[in-house]
Amino acid sequence: MKQNKPKSGFSRLFWREVALVAKDHSLLLTLLIAPLLYAFFYGSIYINKEEEHVKLAVVDDDNTTLSRLLMQNIDKSQIVDLVHFPNLGEAKEYMYLGNCQGYFYIPKDTEKSLYTLKQANVVLAVNAARFLPSSDLLANVQQICLTIGAGVRLKYFQQTQGLTNEAAMQQVAPVSLDYRPLFNERSSYGGFLLSGLLALILQQTLLIGLSESVAAERERKSVQLWNTGNLSQAIWGKGLFYLLLFGCYAFFFLNINFQLLNIPMRGSGFHLGLLFLLLLLTLIPMAQFIGSLFKSQLICLQVMAFSTYPIFLITGYTWPYESLPLPLQWISSLLPTTPFIKIYTAIVQAGASITTDFGTLFHLILLWLLYSVLAYYRIHIISKKAAKDLPSQQQVPAQ
Repeated sequence: MKQNKPKSGFSRLFWREVALVAKDHSLLLTLLIAPLLYAFFYGSIYINKEEEHVKLAVVDDDNTTLSRLLMQNIDKSQIVDLVHFPNLGEAKEYMYLGNCQGYFYIPKDTEKSLYTLKQANVVLAVNAARFLPSSDLLANVQQICLTIGAGVRLKYFQQTQGLTNEAAMQQVAPVSLDYRPLFNERSSYGGFLLSGLLALILQQTLLIGLSESVAAERERKSVQLWNTGNLSQAIWGKGLFYLLLFGCYAFFFLNINFQLLNIPMRGSGFHLGLLFLLLLLTLIPMAQFIGSLFKSQLICLQVMAFSTYPIFLITGYTWPYESLPLPLQWISSLLPTTPFIKIYTAIVQAGASITTDFGTLFHLILLWLLYSVLAYYRIHIISKKAAKDLPSQQQVPAQ
């Protein structure tokens, strides 16, 4: 009679982890529902990439052809919606009540000053307590004012001095700025944030889920069932499930979420796949090391969930790494997200290759080695302690 071949320790740990996740509602929610839910939910918030129809109060005390042209051009822009008021007091009150994000004031004799080549001042007051509306209004209105002001001066030089269009342009703008934003062409907040946000969701759900699983092993005192005596099998037998699962998530995000959210992908998909593989290989031992520090699954979950936002803030994505306080730079350098985000952004937005910044790639490889050593050390210590405690737990009272 043919006997079934026993499963290897590596294979047994893989299927054991599948069964554990299926039985644990907390792990099931974290690993199978949270990545997709967060990716689509947070992605949908920034799907429009930039703000539209930001209300701006306007007061026109000049009431000339030029002032009307200025207001028409501002109102036609996609970002701004003008709300007209007869006097400055009402416009200020409207802003103070929070009904608009600022006011634009055109003083009397603005057109007259421009046509006589005197400086004309218009006032733009914005609510800087809200960063995005204030910066968008400033950039939009400033560009329109500069363009119309230059057009008035161009016309003046042509009519009064008989200059050609080219000669008049040299008088109006002796230095011309050719402004070309690269990669994120519209300089939109959503275009900047979304690609990094998807990578962070992938990282944090893996860290939370796997660290939870390791903490649960300690809480249930089942470390001996996890460790087969071979530390490599213990780490990667358990980690294989997460490697395959989050590899699928990475593929899904890059092919589905990038398309749905209209995120440009300028680099090589192969290079990006290698980068994600290296990130997952680093996160798996890191998560097992972190989880081994806890004896309670619930406390591990709470701590790791709390860490998500601080990790995002100190990785150099939302705030420059060089501008962080020195102690935070040291902490940031220990996070795989820091080198990963730098290479990931270069591939996705700039079309670079994985080896373009070899120093950053080497940084990520060093973190892989560091967390592998730490995970091996912690599992060895815990397994040794569990082996000592096991005989006393299995003793049977004397008859």
